[in-house]
Parts: sequence; structure tokens; C-alpha cells
Amino acid sequence: MANKIIITIDGWSSCGKSTLARQLAGKLGYTYIDSGAMYRAITLYFLRNHVDWTDNSEVDAALKNIGIEFRFNEKVQQSEIYLNGENVEYVIRDLVIAEKVSDVAAIAAVRSFAVAQQQKLGEQKGIVMDGRDIGTTVFPHAELKIFMTADIAVRVERRFKEFVEKNPNVTLEEVKNNLEMRDYIDSHREVSPLRKASDAIVLDNTNLNMEEQLEIALNLVNELL
Repeated sequence: MANKIIITIDGWSSCGKSTLARQLAGKLGYTYIDSGAMYRAITLYFLRNHVDWTDNSEVDAALKNIGIEFRFNEKVQQSEIYLNGENVEYVIRDLVIAEKVSDVAAIAAVRSFAVAQQQKLGEQKGIVMDGRDIGTTVFPHAELKIFMTADIAVRVERRFKEFVEKNPNVTLEEVKNNLEMRDYIDSHREVSPLRKASDAIVLDNTNLNMEEQLEIALNLVNELL
């Protein structure tokens, strides 16, 4: 496909953004970049190294020691995130990280650090990137912007299924509280809050399965190419 574009997928937690972005990238032969994983990896580094993220000087010093890259895993046919050379793809999915990532992602220096890396990854186009400010801040001129949403009850159920596999003791109430907290922080932070870009197309997948939402997204791409 010669005419490559940038596709951004933003939206609320547990709307299936990464699932759609990964599938879409696979179908188009594009590179999938999980921006949320970058913030999770930074959060993991902060927690492991006891960084006080309310202290700007500590944050600035810590960011200088963080190296993030995505490497394609042939075995599972998907990109995985590496933090300073360590594959942390599964470590960063823990509830402990989920509880702190929105706080870390709200820090201006952290966002500047991540956005600069994300924009560099998009220089050659042919990427699908999901997150919360990709269509508004990272790639405001992207050719296709999708904003995903779903009913809160459906999102809680999806996130619960994801967490319970790794932590059988997690409760539905804990997951609901975590989601509501993340929604609030993501949409109220001062730097790059979660909002729909004016030219984004809303995709509500409350009643859609993965195949149906992928078909809708592919149709949107085909209309542009």
C-alpha cells in the first residue's frame, strides 16, 4: 500500500482501543504503537526506583534514565514494549500499575517525553497509534482519527475479565472504581486531557464484537485510500 497514512484511535479506558489498533495495523501491514504502554512502562520505572513523581527534579532525572522501544515478536505476531532492554509487555498490565498510571501520565514532563518519542515513531507514516491524546496532541493532522467509546458497565466487565486472569482476588467493585478514577483523571488533567478531536469519527462498540468494529474501521480507511 503505497499511500500510507497515520491512524489515531483515542477513547476511554477499556473500550478496546488497543485490540482494534492492533488488528487494523495487522490488516494494513502498518506498525502498531501502544502509547498507553509507554506511560505504563514509565510508571513501572518510577515505582521500581521509588521516584517521587510530585517532585519535578526527581521526575526530570528519572526520565533521562528511561529508554523505551517496541520490538516485533514473530512468535505472537505483535509488537511488545521494552523498558531499558527488558520486555515488560506483561508486567505493565498489573492492577498496581493501572492504579498509578493516570497520575504519572498527567505530569507535563512525562507527557512531553512520551509525545516526542511518539511523534518520532510516526515520521514515516504507516502507523496505527492508540491512546487518549493521539488525535488531539500527538498527531493533530492525522488522516484518520477514531474516537472509541462504550457503556461503562460493558467497559467494567471487559476490564474485570482482563484483570481476573492475572489476579483472581480482584473484585468487580475495585475494577469499577479504578475505571471511574482513570476516566476522571484522564479527562480533567491540565496537560492534553482526553477529549474527542473535532474531526474524529466516533465508534461506539457497546454492542459490537471485534470483527464488526474492525470492519467499520477498515471501511473508514478504504474511503481515504
